[in-house]
Amino acid sequence: MNQNARSARSLLLAVAALAAALPAAGRAAYPDRPITMIVPFAAGGPTDVVARIVADHMSRTLGQQIVVENVAGAGGTTGSLRAAQAAPDGYTIEMGHMGTHGAAPAAYPELKYDPRKDFAPIGLASGTPIVIVARKDFPAKDLKEFVAYLKANSEKLNEAHAGTGSVSFTTCALLNSLVGAKPTRVAYRGTGPALNDLVAGQVDYMCDQIVNLVPQIQAGTIKAYAVALPARSPALPDVPTTKEAGLPEFQVSAWNAIFAPKGTPPEIVKRLNVALVKAIADENTRKRILDLGGDLSNEAARSPEGLQKLVENEVARWNRVLRSTGAGKQGG
Repeated sequence: MNQNARSARSLLLAVAALAAALPAAGRAAYPDRPITMIVPFAAGGPTDVVARIVADHMSRTLGQQIVVENVAGAGGTTGSLRAAQAAPDGYTIEMGHMGTHGAAPAAYPELKYDPRKDFAPIGLASGTPIVIVARKDFPAKDLKEFVAYLKANSEKLNEAHAGTGSVSFTTCALLNSLVGAKPTRVAYRGTGPALNDLVAGQVDYMCDQIVNLVPQIQAGTIKAYAVALPARSPALPDVPTTKEAGLPEFQVSAWNAIFAPKGTPPEIVKRLNVALVKAIADENTRKRILDLGGDLSNEAARSPEGLQKLVENEVARWNRVLRSTGAGKQGG
């Protein structure tokens, strides 16, 4: 290559480098406008509450408001699909949970997204312990008696849940499988109506997130048998763990985590993760979540890599549980 050719090549390379640098230099630093956080459930539920607590602190760290948008329907899968299909620019994220990103593929065989492949995981926000509860006049006085009664009378009993794929649906499917029970499973349009009928004695029992149940348990309008945690929850210190109460194999926790659409740039994922980690480290934010009964012990899943592993494990777990029990929704 002669001197002129080398000079021309060097000039072309310099121009190409400048052209590549100019758009980057012209772009405003992320984020330069508000961020939408999709919550795939109605306002006021546990996922919505956790989302708003975390978004409040993350907004201050990021310097832009995170606006919560509730997109309910189909056990949370409607909002999750919208999040998966959003532009991967960091301005649409989702507060998903164990149902939308763990149980949904088994509960909805025609699901139009894959929680393992169609999202960029940001990090785990909170775990939510599951409590086994029954109507206040249910005859069993403790969990051992409850399990024995359930085994002997399950075909006469009604179990309430918040709809196919919901946390109450999946966790009680696991409980029923473990004890060999086949109750009538009564579906409701959300936890609120299911819990109302439990309080009224119209149904016999359910499994649900502690966040939904603490006021009713404390008021004595429903009976709590056990919380599925390794240690007792500070929110319900008088309620034994499933291990203490004689059903150690029932270890299950719901969870909430933040996801972005697949293809979101790694630097944006990192920025969002840093904001989330700072939020969970904040004393006031932690207190607000813990006061609800939330569990913040799973630090490993607070990273994108740890959350990806959690999702993969949960999809496999709930596929086994729901397929083996026949609890998955057949068809559309």
